[in-house]
Amino acid sequence: MAVDLLLGLQWGDEGKGKIVDVLTANYNIIARFQGGPNAGHTLEFDGIKHVLHTIPSGIFHENAINLVGNGVVIDPVIFKKELDNLKKFDLDYKSKLLISRKAHIILPTHRLLDAASETAKGKAKIGSTLKGIGPTYMDKTGRNGLRIGDLEMSDWKEKYRNLANKHESMISYYGVDIQYNLRELEKDFFEAVEVLKTLTFIDSEEYLHRAQKDSKTILAEGAQGSLLDIDFGTYPFVTSSNTTAAGACTGLGIAPNQIGEVFGIFKAYATRVGSGPFPTELFDEDGKRMAKIGNEFGATTGRPRRCGWLDLVALKYAVQVNGVTQLMMMKGDVLSGFDTLKVCTGYNYKGEEIEHLPYNIEEDNLSPIYKEIKGWKEDLTKMSDESQFPQAFKDYIAFIEEELQVPIKIVSVGPDRKQTIMR
Repeated sequence: MAVDLLLGLQWGDEGKGKIVDVLTANYNIIARFQGGPNAGHTLEFDGIKHVLHTIPSGIFHENAINLVGNGVVIDPVIFKKELDNLKKFDLDYKSKLLISRKAHIILPTHRLLDAASETAKGKAKIGSTLKGIGPTYMDKTGRNGLRIGDLEMSDWKEKYRNLANKHESMISYYGVDIQYNLRELEKDFFEAVEVLKTLTFIDSEEYLHRAQKDSKTILAEGAQGSLLDIDFGTYPFVTSSNTTAAGACTGLGIAPNQIGEVFGIFKAYATRVGSGPFPTELFDEDGKRMAKIGNEFGATTGRPRRCGWLDLVALKYAVQVNGVTQLMMMKGDVLSGFDTLKVCTGYNYKGEEIEHLPYNIEEDNLSPIYKEIKGWKEDLTKMSDESQFPQAFKDYIAFIEEELQVPIKIVSVGPDRKQTIMR
């Protein structure tokens, strides 16, 4: 059985958690393949909002196995909090939550290193969520990291101590004033590790290989968005992992020829959290209106998201890099009430009109070229079928499909599970 992928195509926060939740009924296994607890997948059903950070979004479905893959970095303290929240809903998570032994662990000192590094950058800071994710991936590639499988070994605390001591010397190197009490942080960390050890650790690549042989259906769930990919994103304002389709291969051990459908999720407009270039960003009342109606605040950090018009140049780039086969458009309802919508179809780049994403998209180098499209007034949130859509909204969808040459199969018109319309 092929493995299907679900990816964000913008700067994250596209609504992946909701779509995974909607699609989970079709899959036996939901597998998270990269990123850390800086991701915030928000699900809303039965009048309750659920926010997940590391645990895959299929955890609320009875029959789905949820796997945290080797490409993920895990903060035991945050993971424990997620588990504590799940207890409220009487979920038997132990029987359907698995963790790869090869996944790396975020230490308390990783978070301190993150803070020291970001502080030292001053005005050049990249907008890190300060969750210790970057330093953890640095230890991973530097072959210093502590992994989930190490927790099964008798000497894991010795490995921890050696790495933490190294981190403390690095923190002092930055020469910034970072106040912390490591003993207190370690108390919470070691308690959380003991909780983590009550879960099932597996050799996940072998598990998934056998699952495919047994004809199990698998959905690989990405975190963040394609424009935050460490290689293909707006570097250096990116995350520390591969958020694109290739990341599923390295983050789960899936062979490239085993990938089936690639579901690409995007908002009907664009948002970005933190620092970094954003060609279509709005600083006027239209941007404020999008933020207010769309409740554009980070699910993990609470930080306000910057808002702007849909950028089809960047979206087309993400579609190409990922090999997207189906599109899913989120938050179309937020655009109701605008007389005119704008869509970026090209850039004026150093005096030349281009239609591709160049190496540098800082505003000093380019400005967006817009096409204006008629808006609609109707409230989409009560609609349950495509036939109810106003013609202007249908035209907006058709224009995007024509530009991207990929069908939009799902349109979301609200945060609830039920506000998801199949086309």
